[in-house]
Amino acid sequence: MAKALVLEETRRLALRDIDLPEALGPEDVRIAVDTVGICGSDVHYYTHGRIGPFVVQAPMVLGHEASGTVTEIGAEVSNLAVGDRVCMEPGIPNMQSKASKLGAYNVDPSVRFWATPPVHGCLTPSIIHPAAFTYRLPDNVSFAEGAMVEPFAIGMQAAAKAAIKPGDVALVIGAGPIGIMCAIAALAGGCAEVFIADLVEEKLAVAAAYENVKPILIPRDNVTELLADASEGWGADVVFECAGAAAAVQTALEAVAPAGCVVWVGMPVDPVPVDIVLAQSKEIRMETVFRYANMYDRAIALIGSGKVDLKPLISDIFAFSDSVAAFDRAVEARPTDVKIQIKL
Repeated sequence: MAKALVLEETRRLALRDIDLPEALGPEDVRIAVDTVGICGSDVHYYTHGRIGPFVVQAPMVLGHEASGTVTEIGAEVSNLAVGDRVCMEPGIPNMQSKASKLGAYNVDPSVRFWATPPVHGCLTPSIIHPAAFTYRLPDNVSFAEGAMVEPFAIGMQAAAKAAIKPGDVALVIGAGPIGIMCAIAALAGGCAEVFIADLVEEKLAVAAAYENVKPILIPRDNVTELLADASEGWGADVVFECAGAAAAVQTALEAVAPAGCVVWVGMPVDPVPVDIVLAQSKEIRMETVFRYANMYDRAIALIGSGKVDLKPLISDIFAFSDSVAAFDRAVEARPTDVKIQIKL
């Protein structure tokens, strides 16, 4: 039995003992969990009990953005040692699947992802995880930053899909946690400047604290006109749509430059209309993002080098004993909050 933060049913959390796997496999490591970030998906399961086809039908441990310390290694593990400070990639694919062999293991239909029903998450003091998906943290990277690697990896995936060229101008629509991660990753990937648009001024202020990130407040500012003015009528070379709203989808197609790229990151709750003819007339390239693959090493390297600083995005840290309060704070969705974390 282990103490964990358990989603009992919609809108009901409990910090209680629960049976979790304890057997360490030969290629696994045991990790003392230190810090776990609260993701929007965790909050959505808490408030709605489901995300699309993934429905919580039994008590489930939440959490998938985590860091910690290796306390035990399996007999065949050679890349990690007891005492290593690590972060963990939460999605474990079937390494024999066609998706994994193609290097796109994030779209493996049989992937087991922490805190996605019926798979338990990591908001518990000790977890077992494959060594292959456990990554050593540089000495200068804190546990709190280590728990930010997971959401940053999504921004990294988006930037990689965009095939950014040095000097590109980017637009991010939506200044939530993932939108800001995309903006930071776009700059790291070579963009000269990134415009970021949102309805909430406080969110934009957090994003605009980063150098070369320029806020656009909707509806005060017209996104398409502003991008045209800033680019001599050309538009954004790359657009990251992170809001998942019908109006944002249209704005992305209008604001992107001819022969530019739109990366669809946000996930609309319901189907949205897409102006295909407008996309064709510009011959734009479209890319989609679902989680990430082979991004953790790169994300950690950027954070460790100091080129990427995610510390300003950590809004508050709660004790494990206050986990329910931490989730209730996340549900509030305060406009200045980006990432709430739990310290175990």
